[in-house]
Amino acid sequence: MWEKIKQNQVLLLLLLTGAVYFFLRYITPITGPILLAMLFVTVFGPLLKKMQGKLHLHRQIGAVILLLVAGSLLIGLIWVLSFWVIGSLPEWIEGLQGLGDEINQLLHSCCEVIGPFVGVDSEYLENTIMSRIGEGLNSLGQHTVPGVLSQSLGYVRILGSLGAFLATFIISTVLLAKDYDEIMNRLLDREECHVLLEVICGVIRYIATYVRAQAVIMTIIGFLAAVVLGFAGIYHGVLWGILAGILDALPFIGTGIVLMPMVVVQLVQGYYGRAVICVLLYIACAFIRELLEPRLIGSRIGVSPIAVLLSLYVGIQLFGVWGIVKGPLGFILIYQTWLSIRRREEG
Repeated sequence: MWEKIKQNQVLLLLLLTGAVYFFLRYITPITGPILLAMLFVTVFGPLLKKMQGKLHLHRQIGAVILLLVAGSLLIGLIWVLSFWVIGSLPEWIEGLQGLGDEINQLLHSCCEVIGPFVGVDSEYLENTIMSRIGEGLNSLGQHTVPGVLSQSLGYVRILGSLGAFLATFIISTVLLAKDYDEIMNRLLDREECHVLLEVICGVIRYIATYVRAQAVIMTIIGFLAAVVLGFAGIYHGVLWGILAGILDALPFIGTGIVLMPMVVVQLVQGYYGRAVICVLLYIACAFIRELLEPRLIGSRIGVSPIAVLLSLYVGIQLFGVWGIVKGPLGFILIYQTWLSIRRREEG
């Protein structure tokens, strides 16, 4: 039956697609920490071997050192950015207060024009509108705060799940670092596992290419944003530009999480030219990402940029936000498995 399936290319492609979808939908959420540990040990395997040969460190100890270094860098980066953002909060709050004053002045002017036109006292109209707004905000607060408190148990569960994920990942990484060579040798001794190894190598090459492409894009966008905001005279513009470049990796949000609030602040402060510059910068950053991402990823893994872009769209439709990663990853799994099977048939 398998021989007949391999001869029918359409049926083979459908079966591969179904298997990859099942794997990404149901298997990866369960085995995520172990799969991530396998990827970590595979990518840093050569470095662990060098540490073992030159520094005479056991691979388990080397894996622990790498995890500590990576965790320290991540925590340090988060701490620096958080400290900087928190230190800038007074400026943002002052801008929002100025925005509130501007809205009140605009409402007062509108009521003075509309009130006599409709035959209503302008002061009465303004007080009525303000009271309605106050009632709406109070109602929103009464519904929002209890909702947040009622979800506190859910937040605790999320933190518990995250802690379990990290603990499983760390333990799996240390254990796999010890037995990695033995596992790979056993797979190499079995001919039916050669396709699996080829697919794993293809996926690792894709992930390395993806990470490299994201680093290039974030560097370009961060440099552009820092230069533009710095020359525009925005307070701490260079730092905000660097932060925008780092956050550009966030799906759908990207640089907008920095630039859009900055537009509001500049409008409140009366710097309309700077606000326009921020809007144009946001459009330019989005265009750069959409232009470079398919090209950097597609050209380096030997597939068309259109195929990568299509896999992104399909992944988002099937898996939501995680489709940004799972879409191209699923495409690479199908593509590499297909190539491995066809090569073996031709050989």
